[in-house]
Amino acid sequence: MITNISIVSVFVKDVDESKKFYTDVLGFEEKDDITLGEGYRWCTVVHPSQPELQVHLAVPGPPLAPELVDAIRRSQDQGGMNGVGLNVDDCQKTYEELLAKGVEFLQPPSQRPYGTEALCRDNSGNWLVLVQPSEYTPADFA
Repeated sequence: MITNISIVSVFVKDVDESKKFYTDVLGFEEKDDITLGEGYRWCTVVHPSQPELQVHLAVPGPPLAPELVDAIRRSQDQGGMNGVGLNVDDCQKTYEELLAKGVEFLQPPSQRPYGTEALCRDNSGNWLVLVQPSEYTPADFA
C-alpha cells in the first residue's frame, strides 16, 4: 500500500544556486547531495517541519528527450514552470520577509476562499504559491 508522498522533483537551472535559495532564503535544510554515475547529481532539500517529504532539485537532462529539455529550459527562462505550494502561518509577514530577501513576487497576499495566497518565483523561474489556509466549503467558491 502507498503510505505517503516522499519525493517531489522541481526542475532547476543550477543545483548549487537552487540549493542556496531553498535553504538560505526559504529555510529548507539539505538532505542529500550525492553525485552518482556519469555525473548525475541527486540533491534534495527538506523543510524542518516535514522532513519526510524531499524536494529533489533536478537539472533537466537525460533520460529526457533533448526536445523536452529545451522546452523545459525555455519555460524556466519565461518564468512559467509550476513549482510547489507552501503553507505559511502568516502570509503577509512571509511575503514581507521574502520580499526583503529579493524574492520576485507575481502577486502580493490576496484573499481567496481557501485562505490568503501570494505567488512568487524561485531562482529558476518556478512558481511558488504561499498559502495561509483557512476553513472553507465548496459554497465559498460560488
